[in-house]
Amino acid sequence: MFNGLRLRLTLLYSAAALALVALVGGGVYLQLSRYFRQTTDLALQHKMVHEFYLLAATLPPDLAAADRDWSVVRGVVQRPNPEVISPREKRDDHKDEDDDGHEKGPVVADPWAGRQADLAFNAELAAIFVMPLDSGGRLLFDPNDTTPPIPPDRTALDQALTTGSDLRTVTDSDGQRIRLLTYRLTRDDGPVALQLGRVLGDQELVLSQMLTGILAMSAIGTVMIGGLSWWLAGRAVLPAQAAWDRQQSFVAGASHELRTPLTLIRASTEVALRVAPAAQTEQRELLGDVLRETDHMSCLVDDLLTLSRLDVGGLTLERATVELPEAISEVGRQVGRLAGERGLSLRVEVPPSRVLADPTRLRQILIILLDNALRHTPPGGAVTIVACPPAQPRSPTRIEVRDTGVGIGPEHLPHIFERFYRADEARGASSNAGLGLAIAQSLVQAMGGRIGAESAPGRGTTVWLTLPTAP
Repeated sequence: MFNGLRLRLTLLYSAAALALVALVGGGVYLQLSRYFRQTTDLALQHKMVHEFYLLAATLPPDLAAADRDWSVVRGVVQRPNPEVISPREKRDDHKDEDDDGHEKGPVVADPWAGRQADLAFNAELAAIFVMPLDSGGRLLFDPNDTTPPIPPDRTALDQALTTGSDLRTVTDSDGQRIRLLTYRLTRDDGPVALQLGRVLGDQELVLSQMLTGILAMSAIGTVMIGGLSWWLAGRAVLPAQAAWDRQQSFVAGASHELRTPLTLIRASTEVALRVAPAAQTEQRELLGDVLRETDHMSCLVDDLLTLSRLDVGGLTLERATVELPEAISEVGRQVGRLAGERGLSLRVEVPPSRVLADPTRLRQILIILLDNALRHTPPGGAVTIVACPPAQPRSPTRIEVRDTGVGIGPEHLPHIFERFYRADEARGASSNAGLGLAIAQSLVQAMGGRIGAESAPGRGTTVWLTLPTAP
């Protein structure tokens, strides 16, 4: 029992640790993917602004806002209005002469020049290709150092001509993904639109390598966490295991110790009952009560001893092929007399079938189920034992004990196989110790079967069990 608890705790600890690893790793992966996407979009916008300046075209409002945001972030002085200063003038504004009168290169007003962030962003800009397009989607000229990896995307162009701009991710014939930014130009002459793109293969390669690393670390972490969780779970259940072992030892010892005095009490009561005068009715009734309670205590002690042996695996089961018609008919014959005394009918419907079980323990299970059915069925009702042969050769055989009694409420049904649980207040009885169904469940499970119940108040109860079918 505690091995199962230890396994469940191990799975719980491992699941919690792996969920944390997945959360952290997934968060890092998503953040990196988001960073790549934002950087690519920002580089496309920045490159688009640069192309608009080269063409002396007025920046659209959204592109101008993006350019201002970029200037603030980078700490660059706002560019002059392209409508006032031409591209040639802008280039001249950044020229100067050295002491020998030679013209210097353009002055870059960027305080981050030479830094790693600039190198990374410049690499992003260098990876962008430009396609000036006419209204038909044809490439007017190629300003790139290399041929663009894809032809112009007409869908993106149509969307940009309609709304002013378009940003999307497309896939080429080779399966590589490309981020495209398309803007409608604000000049009446020249290209009608600019389409900029950036191949995402390098970014996806980094993400793929990162995902592989996360999965590899997760696999290694699973083994390590599983071992550590198993050790921690063992430490956690150790006190409970020790307490349970002491309890089982006490129950087994007490059961053995109680048998002897109960046997003596019963023998003495029988002797006193035999020698008591017939006229002393009250005394004989009292002795009869003592005898019945002694028998009840003996049954309870036997049940506790059986459960204790089942818990520690000390109950020996002798598996054999049991012919159900013969075994169930014998039990029905013995219980049938008791059913007749209570005004109940007992029917047996068992076609030829056989199971692998311990004959003695199977008889004990059937008696427990029939005793419950008879106890909770009012006079005039019926109790039926049904065996259902399997539809497939290797399927288990199902045995059902049905009654027409008061039934079990839905709030009690999930608990009827628990030890010492009694729903007798709802079923009109109170003499049950609450161990019979728990013993039946343990015995059925020890024989490789399952047991359950179906019931509704006022509609009777069906307790079913399945056992392995004998070949």
